[in-house]
Amino acid sequence: MKKMLEYIKSVRREWFKIVWPSRDTVTRATIMILVFSAIAALFFFAVDSVLGAIVNWIF
Repeated sequence: MKKMLEYIKSVRREWFKIVWPSRDTVTRATIMILVFSAIAALFFFAVDSVLGAIVNWIF
């Protein structure tokens, strides 16, 4: 039981050391992720289309 209490106290101490990002930082990161995901999706769509056209041309 003593170990469990010590563990909970330790978790609580660490919880207060967390530095949360600001709203602006989260917004910028989210926009960057969406933009890069869209770019990657377009890239893979283009590669898939080209490779599909090549396969259709061969067969």
